[in-house]
Amino acid sequence: MSDKEKQKQINIELDEKTAEGIYSNLAIINHSVSEFVVDFISIMPGAPKAKVKSRIVLTPQHAKKFLKALNDNVQRFEKAHGKIKDYEQTPIPINFGPTGEA
Repeated sequence: MSDKEKQKQINIELDEKTAEGIYSNLAIINHSVSEFVVDFISIMPGAPKAKVKSRIVLTPQHAKKFLKALNDNVQRFEKAHGKIKDYEQTPIPINFGPTGEA
């Protein structure tokens, strides 16, 4: 590996807690002119309340790169394991507090 290639590498650390991950079955996406905000939520059937488990804030450019990367990965997954079924769900009325603007 050349010195130039070594300079381009990024060492990424992953601690044990983060490596466990957080379960989410709902994502709410909001955006302003300067950022996308993705809130990952875990909601249980029949429960009157749900909590945001994680919030990710992205620039518009990174949101677009993320969309492309996720789409590429879904296509590879479906090629290897078959089409992912998209089940219709009834809309969930969500009270998410006042609408913010960045």
